[in-house]
Amino acid sequence: MSVQERKARERVERERLIVATARELAEQQGWDAVTTRRLAERIEYSQPVLYSHFRGKREIIGAVALQGAAELAAAVRAATLAADGPRARVAALAHAYLDFAARNPAVYDALFQLDGGLAYAQEDTPEPLKDAFAALLESLGEVAGEGVDPGLFTEVFWACLHGIATLTRAGRLPPEYTEHRVELLVDRLAVL
Repeated sequence: MSVQERKARERVERERLIVATARELAEQQGWDAVTTRRLAERIEYSQPVLYSHFRGKREIIGAVALQGAAELAAAVRAATLAADGPRARVAALAHAYLDFAARNPAVYDALFQLDGGLAYAQEDTPEPLKDAFAALLESLGEVAGEGVDPGLFTEVFWACLHGIATLTRAGRLPPEYTEHRVELLVDRLAVL
């Protein structure tokens, strides 16, 4: 291995460490606790090294969001793959989405609440974000109903899931009724 290859590998590893540390700190203490100074201390590199990877916290949030989008897509696909039939797939999708949001609140915020400098629903949207939407569309498109644009239906269903996730986490909706909310959402919106 050449020196250049080793340095490139070390750079990738440092970047992974920065993102993992930011994510861990955000999950433990919230995004306000994530500062370049604290990250530099935790990873035992100087702040200039951090800035050689990311221009600031916004880009770090974006990197966490992209990682989270890939994980969300994988979770949704795994859940829907194991389900039998359209209704079961849509219910599994809803549960996988809500479980992801509940288990990873800081990542969920990076994806859908915070400014990570990422373009959504545009030509230059990063692939992991497009793929997360595609994971939803794969199951929801088949239950959109005749004459309904599958992408638009997916956006509406996703908005409902997002509302359930954020309102439940904020204590605005009692969590014990989540299953009933999912059943209602699936039964009323999905054409089965």
